Amino acid sequence: MIIEPRMRGFICTTSHPKGCEQNVKNQIEYIKSKGNINGAKKVLVIGASTGFGLASRITSAFGSDAATIGVFFEKAPSEGKTASPGWYNSAAFENEAHKAGLYAKSINGDAFSNEIKKQTLDLIKADLGQVDLVIYSLASPVRVHPVTGVMHRSVLKPIGSTFTNKTVDFHSGKVSEISIEPCSGDDIENTIAVMGGEDWGMWIDALKAENLLAPGATTVAYSYIGPSLTEAVYRKGTIGRAKDHLEATAFAITDGLADIGGKAFVSVNKALVTQASSAIPVIPLYISLLYRIMKEEGIHEGCIEQIQRLYQERLYTGYEVPVDEKGRIRIDDLEMRPDVQEKVAKLWIEAVTENLSEISDLEGYRKDFHNLFGFEVGGVDYKEDTNEVVNIESIG
Repeated sequence: MIIEPRMRGFICTTSHPKGCEQNVKNQIEYIKSKGNINGAKKVLVIGASTGFGLASRITSAFGSDAATIGVFFEKAPSEGKTASPGWYNSAAFENEAHKAGLYAKSINGDAFSNEIKKQTLDLIKADLGQVDLVIYSLASPVRVHPVTGVMHRSVLKPIGSTFTNKTVDFHSGKVSEISIEPCSGDDIENTIAVMGGEDWGMWIDALKAENLLAPGATTVAYSYIGPSLTEAVYRKGTIGRAKDHLEATAFAITDGLADIGGKAFVSVNKALVTQASSAIPVIPLYISLLYRIMKEEGIHEGCIEQIQRLYQERLYTGYEVPVDEKGRIRIDDLEMRPDVQEKVAKLWIEAVTENLSEISDLEGYRKDFHNLFGFEVGGVDYKEDTNEVVNIESIG
């Protein structure tokens, strides 16, 4: 079939297998170009199919020749219907990994559930024995608690008062004002239940209980802080409370791994175009201004560049992992440089619909958004008849 992008708000309801495949190949080539990383050799990535999780799996495999198990929850294709992009990404990754002689298997299902945890543990036990790196990169708005059965939904809301600021419809380029009402009821608790550290801790506890963590094992979860422009709705809002919980969990996990010399870290990463960030008011405008500045300065990074630098310059240097005063790895250091933030803040004041194409990189934002779904990727013939049914070898 001829596959074209179909947009519904901040979601694209189709994805292109060849475009996703090319995206994965491009990331692999980047990692190969940067040379060997003396990193982990047996890696579990929870949330492995898109964004930072996919970049982590690629970096582990093609930077350190690691065996990888990826856990994700993606929609498989059927005749006449495309899969979710994470499905095609994972199929392409496995194909390239196997061609390179690397172990790679995937598990598709709800990573919050006890069933998927058990399936993953059984696979590690059978095939790898132990893992020495666990990446936790889940980005789900909903979690059914595996013990209580309660469904929790996260919300992106300020705490205490209404938040009003600029935002942009990145499809049309229209800048407008948006107001977000403050959270109420159990909003904070529900958001922490979904996006906090409880599930991360459950995964590590389950792995340790079965002796599946190698001596000195490391686990890393991903987070974001961002600028003062967005803090009322992000870092000081409901999601910020969840991120605080995630960071506190890292210390608890490290304490629990002391007997095997293991450590847990939260890595604070750069603002990037993801399906999740596209849904957050204010963030698309901020990112499009940020991209303009960082590209002009020659310091722009995508997911794969961020994770390669995290591995090469933070996790696997042979020295102690450098952290900030709160124990976090800061790979958002270039984004948060004072000169970069000063320039973004100045452009923010100036930004209106009429001048946005001149002062921002909204076009780069749009392209990155389309790329997430395998569209507008260089080297792909989108007029070509494409088979939408792509299987992942290790999933029945």
